[in-house]
Amino acid sequence: MTAKKNYLIYVVEDNRLYNKLIRDYLEKNNYLNVKSFYSSDECIQSLKGGIYPDIVLQDYYMDKMNGIDILRKVKKLHPGSEFIFLTGNESIDVVVNSIKYGAFDYIIKNEFALDKVGDKIEKIIRIKELEKNSKQIRKYKIAFAIVLFLIVIASILVYVVNIFGVQ
Repeated sequence: MTAKKNYLIYVVEDNRLYNKLIRDYLEKNNYLNVKSFYSSDECIQSLKGGIYPDIVLQDYYMDKMNGIDILRKVKKLHPGSEFIFLTGNESIDVVVNSIKYGAFDYIIKNEFALDKVGDKIEKIIRIKELEKNSKQIRKYKIAFAIVLFLIVIASILVYVVNIFGVQ
């Protein structure tokens, strides 16, 4: 799928080795628009340029903020950003809160985690593509309704002119 390169993916992971592992996995799978950050501050600072990620792969425990803090800040600026938490924290309260605040999913770091991340990213992309197509269809429906309305009005005017002989 060539659309993969059009989606901006942030990797927010303070473990430099795991951060590189994620980036390499994404690049190997043709996700070409990837930015990585080693701290929550770096991630938040990058948003000041007005460019927002489509997808954020986020470790839960970071230096100054936890993952939910970052999620809330990013979503406040860009509600369309989707979050996938990728973390070693298995606390059910953390999982529930993450989903409650708008995370798309929560994946525990293990030997299958990156494959799960790939699956989740594909789902997010499919959903975003469907939403984009749905918006285009809505626009076409509105345009069609306007044209149809104008045709009906023109037909009524022609009918009235023919009946009353107005010239």
